[in-house]
Amino acid sequence: MSDAASEIARLRAELAAQTARAQAAERDLVQARALASCTEAMVKELKLEIAKLRRDKYGISSERRARLIDQLELQLEDLEATATEDALAAEQAAAQDDKTSTVGTFTRRKPVRKPFPDHLPRERVVVEAPTNCTCCGSDGIVKMGEDITETLEVIPRQWKVIQTVREKVPGLRPFTPQTVPRTVCRFADRRSPCRTCEKISQPPAPFHVIPRGWAGPSLIAMVAFDKYGQHQPLNRQSERIAREGIDLSLSTLADLIGHACVARAPIHELIERHVLEGARLHGDDTTVPLLARGGTRTARLWTYVRDDRPWGGRAPPAALFKFSRDRQMIHPNKHLAGWQGVLQADAYSGYNDLYLADRSPGPARSALCWSHARRKFFELADIAGNVRKNKPAHDISPVALEAVKRHCCRTQA
Repeated sequence: MSDAASEIARLRAELAAQTARAQAAERDLVQARALASCTEAMVKELKLEIAKLRRDKYGISSERRARLIDQLELQLEDLEATATEDALAAEQAAAQDDKTSTVGTFTRRKPVRKPFPDHLPRERVVVEAPTNCTCCGSDGIVKMGEDITETLEVIPRQWKVIQTVREKVPGLRPFTPQTVPRTVCRFADRRSPCRTCEKISQPPAPFHVIPRGWAGPSLIAMVAFDKYGQHQPLNRQSERIAREGIDLSLSTLADLIGHACVARAPIHELIERHVLEGARLHGDDTTVPLLARGGTRTARLWTYVRDDRPWGGRAPPAALFKFSRDRQMIHPNKHLAGWQGVLQADAYSGYNDLYLADRSPGPARSALCWSHARRKFFELADIAGNVRKNKPAHDISPVALEAVKRHCCRTQA
């Protein structure tokens, strides 16, 4: 029996040792996973910073760079969330560890916490100090200070119905129909009480962004901003609002957008008039996806910018945007009809009709864009690009290489 008991004790000790080693290996695995996640997130963040620095240094040369930055930001978002989860799991594993074993730790690069803006209101929640000493029970304690911990909180948006009550005021003096003179009261149009007729006075109805509408200006602004500023389709907005207990269909939200566009049309006209009054304009177009029947098509967004500040002008800068389903020449001719001045744009042939001598009211002057020209020089002098394309490294343009060298020297100077 003694041999069996000793064997059982030995097996139990061996099982306990194996369990401890398995737990230690699992903790090491959690730590390694957290370290790998944090390192991957750090690498992705550094790549994003490098891409932004290149954009700031060389300018936005193409839409591909902007899409690359957006993609890196989305990847960084997922990696940061995963790294946080793995780091918390590693901390929990380290907290459960006993004192006899040690687990390797690491320092994670956490986001920098910025101070909260001063304009935010502060709500003080005071946790009162005890009246008696927690050690000896004496009441002879005095306040020596306080520790303040700030937590940023948000109040979910609240839906409410505003009832505008307009009181009706009858005439101030009793009357009979026989004593009422059959004349038009000169006070009737002023909405004021009249002592001589049966007219009922009432203040005018309040102003509505949409005539006889039911939606307030804040609601309309929220729907429009989420659609155009946050790129959130109306169907998703309708689903989110429905979860908050409000039934607003897609057609209802679309109707609000239509009314908002009509209400803001005068502002758009003022901006358009201000931009086209400039003697110098910067013009360019970019591709935008257009939802169409059967798939997505490539449309165009035309931009015309007035900015006279580099020439000492005091006029405020402004940008005018125009949309078209294609890139035909008719669009810039229509956009700039009646305008004459200096147009700085790329070498797109769609602008050529603007430079004709017999154009009315006169030909526009072409000022080509140095950024577009510089981009071509860099492409012709890209040695690394030729290597990636299996081209000889020496197969570059000497003129382009010299232009890049002079540009870099001037930039560094």
